[in-house]
Amino acid sequence: MKKLNKTALLSTLAAAIFASQGAFAAITPVGLWKTIDEDTNQAKSYVRITQTNGVLSGTVDKIIDPAKQNDICSKCDDELKDQPILGMTIIKDVKAQDDGIWGDGEILDPTNGKTYTLQLTPQEEGKKLEVRGYIGFFYRNQYWVRVE
Repeated sequence: MKKLNKTALLSTLAAAIFASQGAFAAITPVGLWKTIDEDTNQAKSYVRITQTNGVLSGTVDKIIDPAKQNDICSKCDDELKDQPILGMTIIKDVKAQDDGIWGDGEILDPTNGKTYTLQLTPQEEGKKLEVRGYIGFFYRNQYWVRVE
């Protein structure tokens, strides 16, 4: 009977360890996110974040306001100048860092044409995403909500 109890206990512990590792691995920014404007608290768009070779990028998948469907990035520089915002890659080169934080990449705000250094932090078991954009010592935060 003791051997069975030890085996059951070891099996339970192993299963718990594997389950917890899977839970931590599942909490990434990869997925579809509803962006929320930090000033108005209104949903603006959907951004799809994907991962290729450990690097994240994000593309505007949908613009919620029908009147803004054909907006262009008029304040952008370089090759993005006057390009449609819908379908635009606004997150680039983001990599995993310590403690579940993703960073070292950049995010473009197509409404003002500015590019920020980016940090992404999944919260609430991956249901919410803190999006922090930096320029020097100044930063902006947004909190996006997972759609899928």
